[in-house]
Order: sequence, then C-alpha cells, then structure tokens
Amino acid sequence: MESIARLRAAVRALGDVDVSGWDDPTLTEHLDELSRALCGLDAELTRVADAVRARGFRIDEPRAA
Repeated sequence: MESIARLRAAVRALGDVDVSGWDDPTLTEHLDELSRALCGLDAELTRVADAVRARGFRIDEPRAA
C-alpha cells in the first residue's frame, strides 16, 4: 500500500536526522524551522493515530526480535 510505503520512507528520513552534531549557533539559527517541522510531524502522527484509534484499533509498539 502506497501510504504505508510513504510512512516507512518518512521514518527512514527521520532516522537520518541527527542534530547532536550541530553546534549551538547552528541549532539556534535553525531552531524556529526545526520546531515548526517537529510540531507539524507531531500533529500529523497524532491525526493518523487518532483515526486508527477512532476505528477501535490499538497501536502497539512492535515486539523486539
């Protein structure tokens, strides 16, 4: 399903983001942009999760192998 593939691609893209190596001036310079992106992601993830839950389904974390 295309939607699942896009969600997996988003997870992979986020896995590539590592702000731990950013120095303070760089983080400060991009903080507003980063905050907007993170809040947008949070809102969309919440929307999708709420839609699943509204249908009576649970969202469980995958079990470790």
